[in-house]
Amino acid sequence: MNKNLAALIISITAALMLSACTHRRQAVPELRRAVYYWRTVFRLDTAEREFLARNHVEKIYMRYFDVVAGKQGQPAPNATIRFGQAVPRGIEVVPTVFVMNDCLSQDTAQLARRIVERVVQMNATNDIAGVKELQIDCDWTRSTQQVYFAFLRQVNRALQARGMRLSVTIRLHQLAMTPPPCDYGVLMMYNTGDLTRAGDRNPILDPRDVEPYLRHIAAYKLPLCAAYPIFSIKLLFAGTTYKNMLYDADLGDTLVFRRVAPQRYVVISSRDMPSSLTDDDTHVDVGDSVIVRQVPAAVILAIHDELERRRPGINDQVIVYDLESSNINHYQQHDYEKIYHP
Repeated sequence: MNKNLAALIISITAALMLSACTHRRQAVPELRRAVYYWRTVFRLDTAEREFLARNHVEKIYMRYFDVVAGKQGQPAPNATIRFGQAVPRGIEVVPTVFVMNDCLSQDTAQLARRIVERVVQMNATNDIAGVKELQIDCDWTRSTQQVYFAFLRQVNRALQARGMRLSVTIRLHQLAMTPPPCDYGVLMMYNTGDLTRAGDRNPILDPRDVEPYLRHIAAYKLPLCAAYPIFSIKLLFAGTTYKNMLYDADLGDTLVFRRVAPQRYVVISSRDMPSSLTDDDTHVDVGDSVIVRQVPAAVILAIHDELERRRPGINDQVIVYDLESSNINHYQQHDYEKIYHP
């Protein structure tokens, strides 16, 4: 055989093998339309059940509890979910545990075992059957990467002994770092900006904040799917100074708020308001402003399509954050059909 021809055949064969390996590496197991559920009580209303059925959602990534820095130097569970009703039939539950980054500086020797055992016990107690996976959510950094990865390896070993797999969340800034040891990652396409700034950028999702990180996405050596935001937030400012995020404020209350722009309100009566960031109420003062942040469907879809262009297959499984009636109503059904479409 001609040496040049032989070299060409070897080169093509190697390229095909590399392509096949890359394709397998990027495959997320058991692709399903999915949602995140992030409340502390599991109870679906009629609108939420209809959303699941209408959009053929078959998987719920459900926050079971947080892990926070404990007072005795040991990470501790917090805000554990309670089940007020059964999970609908045909819905797979993926227990999700949010691990605060600061607790990784504490004693984590037994943390993996304790988390897995607690999740398994919660499944048994609440008749959550057929659980195949655990997801860990953590905003880890370079300084905590070594401890976090060691923790994930311990979680993975404990799960594999039970025939389960491990997924993790991936934030945009983490795309430039070494991928964590797990089966696949969920790329969080939300909370991409700075919510404390009162400028024109949307801190939930803004293309200008996303673009610098996308150069890493094609070569990222971990299977990925994407999660997109459907929630809104209410941010309280005194002038341009951020005060807090309001949780349960009724912006339609004309005794307290006056609408001055489509997404901006001014406080006309001082009082205390519930906050989602602290246990204490937040005091709103006359003259304060509330900015409502929500991502237009056109922006979500543009980023959705750009991710697919740069990393084909990333939208084969889409997760929306998060399942709640007030969030569902932000978009039309045809928007959801496009968001869930690969």
